Amino acid sequence: MASCSDLGEISGWQSIALETAELRVEVLPAKGAEMRRLVDLRSGINLLFDAPWGLRPPGAAPLPGSGDDPFMWNYAGGWQDLFPSVNDACSYRGRPIPFHGEVASLEWEYEVLESSADEVAVRLWTRCRETPFLFEKVLRMRDGEPEVVIVQAATNESTEPAHFVWGHHCVVGPPFLEAECMLDLPGKTIVTSPELWEPETARLAPGQEVAWPNARLRAGGTVDLRQVAGRDAGSHDDVFVEVDGGWATVRNERLGMTFALEWDPSVFGWVVLWQPYGGAVAEPLAGSYALGVEPWSSRLNLESAVESDEAIELAAGARFQTAVRVRVEHAR
Repeated sequence: MASCSDLGEISGWQSIALETAELRVEVLPAKGAEMRRLVDLRSGINLLFDAPWGLRPPGAAPLPGSGDDPFMWNYAGGWQDLFPSVNDACSYRGRPIPFHGEVASLEWEYEVLESSADEVAVRLWTRCRETPFLFEKVLRMRDGEPEVVIVQAATNESTEPAHFVWGHHCVVGPPFLEAECMLDLPGKTIVTSPELWEPETARLAPGQEVAWPNARLRAGGTVDLRQVAGRDAGSHDDVFVEVDGGWATVRNERLGMTFALEWDPSVFGWVVLWQPYGGAVAEPLAGSYALGVEPWSSRLNLESAVESDEAIELAAGARFQTAVRVRVEHAR
């Protein structure tokens, strides 16, 4: 039976839950409308990364090492929307755009659209401060279907064209994620940045552009990125993968469970693989064991994407809509 309920507060943050017989989704509207948990009710397992340092209450001091990035001040896992930029902080038409964009650090409003025995749907929305966009999403779940359909839209509320880059900061973690899990996606090209993100523990060679799925190692040889490493790998890497399709799966054979994502490949042509496999030692991410499976429209931030003609341009008053689907499948 489908339902929508107010869970009260989680670490001081208002939390709402959408639930069917198969899944429960917990969302924090005032914290970027992030999906805090995605719980498979058959097993009781939350598939999303839950950071070991925990979620801090509103107004808490920024996490050590988070610097000037509001996105990182209280990052604690889950799934965030990245809009109208991804990656490093930049500027757009003289306005500052923070790391990973604006909407993940803003308070959102919400309304329940549907709450019946068969279906539940919630609309959430916010307005950017530095760019002229209304950003909204509808989460919809139907009883009997172990999936969440997320329909999202950006509206340019100004009188001139405006640009954006769009991404999903979707990260899975234990107990679902463990050594021997398998990642699959329609990869074409692996790209790593010229500079290492965490030099002490990075295992992948910087500045490479090679065919999926075998990436070059700093120590020589290659590694198949489809094979998820355990904590004992002691590595920490960030990888860009150009894809030739709109899907990705993470499969845990031991549990007989698969996390499956689907999206429009004409919108999201890259997948970012964040791979803290026991080697995240620098604050604020120290202690992370996780795998980010993140569809992005570009691997460049908004400023660089505009310069490279990779940003999406939206006409004055126009609306751009796309959808992402997440499923939890059982083999038995």
